[in-house]
Amino acid sequence: MIETTSEMHVEAARIQQEIKNYLGLRTSDLVFEYSTVDRKVKLDLITINPRHNQAFLFHSETGTDKLDALKKMLDYVQNYKEKENSYTIQWVAKGERELHTSYFRAGNIMDALQKLYYGRDMNTITVFSVVLNPVS
Repeated sequence: MIETTSEMHVEAARIQQEIKNYLGLRTSDLVFEYSTVDRKVKLDLITINPRHNQAFLFHSETGTDKLDALKKMLDYVQNYKEKENSYTIQWVAKGERELHTSYFRAGNIMDALQKLYYGRDMNTITVFSVVLNPVS
């Protein structure tokens, strides 16, 4: 049982590191964003693609506190490939010409697009295609 704030921070850091390790991402490519919604803690896990420097939502979880949300996120990260479909989205950022390809795991096409548009105005990205990838 975690008793002190210090122990909670240590445990939170440990779980965050475990999530990073499991995903195989560098610390600079992963952001843990916390907010409070209806007296619960919402955790948005955001990935940053170093090639085109764009941030996308990986997944959101809600918990009773920060540690609960982190534990749910770790469980999701360890199991999401079996539970969600893989999508390929081709898009161009406004004012650019280069076509980018990004990959998302989501329950449906709308969820995949929400992850793409997370935190940005929909007019800043033009989507050219969304493809449900075959199950391998």
